[in-house]
Amino acid sequence: METNFSKEQLKDKDNKSAEKILRKCVHCGFCNATCPTYQLLGDELDGPRGRIYLIKDMLENKKPANEKIVKHIDRCLSCYSCMTTCPSGVNYMHLIDHGRSHIEKTYKRPFSQRLIRDFLSTVLPNPTYFKIIGFLTLIIKPFQFFFPKTIREMISLMPIRFPKKKLPKMKVYSPTKRKKPVARVALLTGCVQTVISPQINEATIRLLNRHGIEVVVPKGVVCCGSLDHHLGKNDLAKKTFKKNISIWHEEYLKKGLDAIISNTSGCGTTLKDYGFIFRSDEDFKKKAKKISELTKDITEYLDENVKLIFINNKENKKNYKIAYHSACSMQHGQKVHDQPMNIIRKTGNTVVNIPDGHLCCGSAGTYNILHQKMAKSLLRNKVDNILKVSPDFIATGNIGCISQISSGTSIPIIHTVEVIDWFTGGPKPYKLKNL
Repeated sequence: METNFSKEQLKDKDNKSAEKILRKCVHCGFCNATCPTYQLLGDELDGPRGRIYLIKDMLENKKPANEKIVKHIDRCLSCYSCMTTCPSGVNYMHLIDHGRSHIEKTYKRPFSQRLIRDFLSTVLPNPTYFKIIGFLTLIIKPFQFFFPKTIREMISLMPIRFPKKKLPKMKVYSPTKRKKPVARVALLTGCVQTVISPQINEATIRLLNRHGIEVVVPKGVVCCGSLDHHLGKNDLAKKTFKKNISIWHEEYLKKGLDAIISNTSGCGTTLKDYGFIFRSDEDFKKKAKKISELTKDITEYLDENVKLIFINNKENKKNYKIAYHSACSMQHGQKVHDQPMNIIRKTGNTVVNIPDGHLCCGSAGTYNILHQKMAKSLLRNKVDNILKVSPDFIATGNIGCISQISSGTSIPIIHTVEVIDWFTGGPKPYKLKNL
């Protein structure tokens, strides 16, 4: 694609990056073939190719965003399926992030939109605030019909009961049966996940400890910063990024880290991008690059570094038919697809692919809140495809997908790490108690 950035414009690192990305685009349209929003709406501007033209026009002509541009850019799920399909290697992820940042700087959203987006930015990354809102939701739920439709939908998505944590809160979880750990890793416990599904982190810690690996949970690290990042709130996101980078890098220098483990694929995708985000920051670029290099999805780390010991007992003798849902951020964002399925197969169970598995379930961070109609359509398609393979339960590596898919089907859905923990000596996941 021909570009027309001025020399002055290219002095800006983001414009320079955008130009390199745009030049790779050959207008082929392969991206539209796998774009969930284009499949639903059939509008060129609701596919990656159309959005690329919108972003190019804004950046080259120093155009402030308008309502039309914002509508189409906002509809992007950031699923990055287009990047898997693209034959030219267009990094749509970095381009759409730049586009969103430009929108945030040049477009004043209606008050209601700003209010909801600021609310999400404040509440979701903070476990304490999230829990408070959960309790408040329990109180106001009987009166939700008084609220506007958008608020009613948000209330319906909000959990009102939270599982009890079984593991004590500690900085270091050490293997009990070894004098010296075989490896030392840091775990990103996440924000919402720690409240609505603490069993995921508990399974991760048990599994790693069982195989001789020490797990560190450094104080101060909560959110990865991706929520603000994808909302275009780059200043807020970078504060979180820098805080995390500083904490992990200090831990790495003091006692060493073999890896930083993410068990939420959306978070892992952002962590692996820290190096790019801070590529021009002299104070943070080396630290950020190191953190990105250390980051591994839990299944990626297990596949590369751990000889798993599988156990057969009375609790897990049955051969289960497991549908593996590969989260968009996992398969398209991190390019981690085969590893989780290969590990699950080693448990002795049957793993089945979901038809059209490359298409998003509609969760996509805050998408199911901000674009409820589209998210519900994507959810229906996903559930219909899951039903075609008739699984006993579903496994996936992302809390957002778990929440979204469970709202559309009674088939149990659990985290991949819970399956692996169970078949290596851990407890049977409570969601599977009736199986």
